Amino acid sequence: MDARTALSNAIGYWERRRIAYNIVLLIVVAVMFTVNLPGSRANVSANTLLMLFVLAVLANVAYCAAYIVDVAAQLSTFQDTWLKTRWMLAAIGTIFAGVLAYFFSTGFFGQII
Repeated sequence: MDARTALSNAIGYWERRRIAYNIVLLIVVAVMFTVNLPGSRANVSANTLLMLFVLAVLANVAYCAAYIVDVAAQLSTFQDTWLKTRWMLAAIGTIFAGVLAYFFSTGFFGQII
């Protein structure tokens, strides 16, 4: 497999999963906001919303790190194994991002549950 094919394959794989990744992060933040009502409502300001936007963009930049791992693994001798198991990187990365979203949103909206 050449680099162009590996990159095209990575884009096809990861971009289909980006929506689910963002939905997971949105659900985590929404649950934390809801659980901490009515106090969380008092913490919402323009600065909070701007910070959430910045964090969402940074989370999507971090998501792109999967491309580096994916393309490198596809170009290695472990390609066959990688193509069968890369879903684990997606799952672990999404869980990790969800945990980070949980801790950041507790800082914005209140207590840890």
